[in-house]
Amino acid sequence: MSGHSKWATTKHKKAATDAKRGKIFTKITKEITVAAKLGGGDPDGNPRLRTAVAKAKSVSMPAENIKRAIQKGTGELPGVSYEEVTYEGYGPNGVAIIVEVLTDNRNRTVSEIRNIFSKAGGNMGEAGCVSWMFHKKGYIVVARAKADEEKLMSLALDAGAEDMQTEDDNFVITTAQSDFEKVKKALEDAGIPLEVAEVTMVPQTYVKIDGEKVAGQMMRLMEAIEDNDDVQNVYANFDIPEEVMNAVSA
Repeated sequence: MSGHSKWATTKHKKAATDAKRGKIFTKITKEITVAAKLGGGDPDGNPRLRTAVAKAKSVSMPAENIKRAIQKGTGELPGVSYEEVTYEGYGPNGVAIIVEVLTDNRNRTVSEIRNIFSKAGGNMGEAGCVSWMFHKKGYIVVARAKADEEKLMSLALDAGAEDMQTEDDNFVITTAQSDFEKVKKALEDAGIPLEVAEVTMVPQTYVKIDGEKVAGQMMRLMEAIEDNDDVQNVYANFDIPEEVMNAVSA
C-alpha cells in the first residue's frame, strides 16, 4: 500500500502548485457548488460541504470565492449545473482505476477521459468493472516524524478508527466513512499535523509494480487524469515501492 499512500501525499503537496495556476480552485469551486446544491449552504449541517470548504481553506482560496460557490449551489447566484459521473477502467499491469468527475458536458468529458486512458496504454471499462475492488473509507496520513506511534494509535482508536499501519515514513489510519470527521477532529484537537485527511476509495487488493518503466507509465496516467478540469477524484489499486516511486518522481 506504500505506493498508494505516497501518491495521496504527493497529490496534496502538488495542490499548492496547482493553486497558483487556479486549477485546484476550479475543482474545489465545483465541489462546493454541488455540495451546497445537494445538502444546503450550511457547512455545519452538510458534511460534504464542510469537507469541501476545509479543502478550499487548506489551499488558501479566498473567502469570497467560497461564499460565491455556495451561493451558486443554493441558487442565490446564477451558476452552471454540474452532473456527477463515475468512470472505471484499467491502467498498466491491469491496475484498477476509478475516476469521479463533475461535468457540464458528459459527452466532452467521457471522450477526454477515454483518450487519456488510451494514450497511457490503459482502457476504459464498463460501469462496475472495478468498483467492487474498493471500499469507501476515511483515510488519514500522519508523518512518522510528527507523532508518537503509541499516542497516535491510542487517540485514533479511541475516536473510532478501524486500523493504523506504518508505511515507510508515514502512519496510515483508516476509518469507517461515518467516523472520519470524529477521528480527524480528535487528532487535530491533539495538535497532530495531518499530511492527508479525506474520504477515499481504499482498494481491497493491490497490483504491485516494480519496474520503473511501468511505474512511470502509471504515474503519467494518474497525473493526466488528475489534470483534467472535470476530474474531482482518481482512485487506483497500484502499489509502487517507495524507492521506485522516488526514482520515477525524480
